[in-house]
Amino acid sequence: MGLTAQSVRMESLRDIYEIEKNETQYVVALAGNPNTGKSTVFNYLTGLNQHTGNWPGKTVVSARGQFKYKKNEYIMVDLPGSYSLFTASKDEEVTRDFLCYGNFDAVVVVADATCIERNLNLVFQVSELTSKLILCINLIDEAKKKNIEIDKEGLEKELKIPIVLTSARNGYGMNELKNLIEKTSQKDDKEAAEKSLYFKQDEKLREKISEDNYNYANELKQKYIKEDIKKLNRDKRIDDIITSKKFGIPIMLFLLGIIFWITIQGANLPSQVLSDILFGFQYKLNDIFIGFGVNDFLRGILIDGMYRSLAWVVSVMLPPMAIFFPLFTLFEDLGYLPRVAFNLDHMFKKAGAHGKMCLTMCMGFGCNAAGVIGCRIIDSPRERLIAIITNNLVPCNGRFPLIIVLSAAFFAFTGTFIDGIIPALFITLMVLLGVFSTLTVSYLLSKTLLKGIPSTFTLELPPYRAPQVGRIIYTSLIDRTIFVLSRAAVVAAPAGAIIWLLANIYVKDFSILNHMANFLDPLGRAIGMDGFILIAFIAGFPANEIVIPVLLMAYMSKGALTDFESINSLRQILISNGWTALTAINMMLFSLLHWPCSTTLLTIKKETGSLKWTLAAFIIPTGIAFLVCFVTASVYRLIWQ
Repeated sequence: MGLTAQSVRMESLRDIYEIEKNETQYVVALAGNPNTGKSTVFNYLTGLNQHTGNWPGKTVVSARGQFKYKKNEYIMVDLPGSYSLFTASKDEEVTRDFLCYGNFDAVVVVADATCIERNLNLVFQVSELTSKLILCINLIDEAKKKNIEIDKEGLEKELKIPIVLTSARNGYGMNELKNLIEKTSQKDDKEAAEKSLYFKQDEKLREKISEDNYNYANELKQKYIKEDIKKLNRDKRIDDIITSKKFGIPIMLFLLGIIFWITIQGANLPSQVLSDILFGFQYKLNDIFIGFGVNDFLRGILIDGMYRSLAWVVSVMLPPMAIFFPLFTLFEDLGYLPRVAFNLDHMFKKAGAHGKMCLTMCMGFGCNAAGVIGCRIIDSPRERLIAIITNNLVPCNGRFPLIIVLSAAFFAFTGTFIDGIIPALFITLMVLLGVFSTLTVSYLLSKTLLKGIPSTFTLELPPYRAPQVGRIIYTSLIDRTIFVLSRAAVVAAPAGAIIWLLANIYVKDFSILNHMANFLDPLGRAIGMDGFILIAFIAGFPANEIVIPVLLMAYMSKGALTDFESINSLRQILISNGWTALTAINMMLFSLLHWPCSTTLLTIKKETGSLKWTLAAFIIPTGIAFLVCFVTASVYRLIWQ
């Protein structure tokens, strides 16, 4: 079999319905409930690498790929995950419309072998639209581990459609699936009903159909599926603890703290090694430029500005991301993240937000821009906007280094093992404060600018699964780490050039950077910081990772981004410039709550298509940051002065 692959995002109706093909090409629709391994089936057939994961809502817009089998070519359309064709969300609407009006030759519905009865409702509905249907019962390896036995022949005879048992991640049954696709796509379609009429039913009739489908699915389960009660009870006992009101949130906080501790401790040495390599190359690069006769001014912009800024961002971002993202993906793969959403769902509903917002917030820990894109899984436009505007209120990976070094410099000098734990505790506390801020702002938005009643949604808790090490490494390093790092690098380099110019162009006896800092100093003092700190945050708009080096550059009157030799040396530099514990705390608070970075704002503009909501996403957190810091500074002065 020869494989060709192309990735096509299909967002317009024309793209969805009108796929051009020749006489040897066939269009195959791939449908299924969320979390059935549908994207893994798509990846195996087409050779593409759609991100897959063990929680609902991964595929939000359709994707298209191609594969060849024997003499024909097949265009595979990966439709968004859907529980029903009686649409309740935008992604389900895309699936419904394609199956009603799309130019396809076969439909493959992917079901989860560990819970087939939950998936059959969609199978029954699709069978009303077309007879060219294949049921792909995936994750058969997981079913075997749980001692679940499926009578394929009996089920096939009962449903009168071809069935194939597969495990797409290891290729089991996939050749049989290709063979069924070939046969099904070439036969005539004998539709059971006019497609568009099937959905023009009143609510009561739809409920009756859904109830009948549910009862029939359970009958089929009793007849053709044997389950190991002990295995099912084991998973239930685990869920009784992990999702309990008493233990659920404490376990979540403990695991979150462990992830941050591992990330912080594990990133120290790799970050130092990477920094030594990249900054060591700077001197060689400088010699090369001198050899070519490049003048000092241009050399300063390119090397001390652009390259040094880029080197700083890479050395600071890459190691913690290379640790955090695999750990995050591991919990995703195990099926723990949906449990987190389950535990926090009632809080988000009380705040007038959508329960799935918890999942997008979790994505924001790695990168707020990624979290904003993840908001596509939220069905309600109103609640999607709330999630987008508030995503920046949880700290992303780019803000972790600032929180780590400041908490270590001002609160971790006991000389014991506790010093290694304190930064992780501060990050966890900042995360909790970020969650509280998210819920508070969501509530206020739902009562003012974005009034409405929170919608309900079905959150299916996936079965616990053994993690796929290869997929975790690929997804975390390629899909997430490299993706986020590359976007940060694109804006960090030009930002470095601008910062270098501001620091090296003098007006009278001071650089432009110093003049700007002095101008902002009264405002900075009012919120417990100073003008240099505000300038550092403004300069860090393209990438939060450069806030500390810009600050040190300004304090030490250097012409390039400046590193610190040790935590103790950083502490001495900051104290000599008038810092106290209040300054450190307020800078961490401001870092947590202030405006989104440029990448996130551009993503917000693209996702909302509105300058108004992009400005709201900038103004709201910035206003909160100034207000919170002003209050803490005022309380501090009231008590201690």
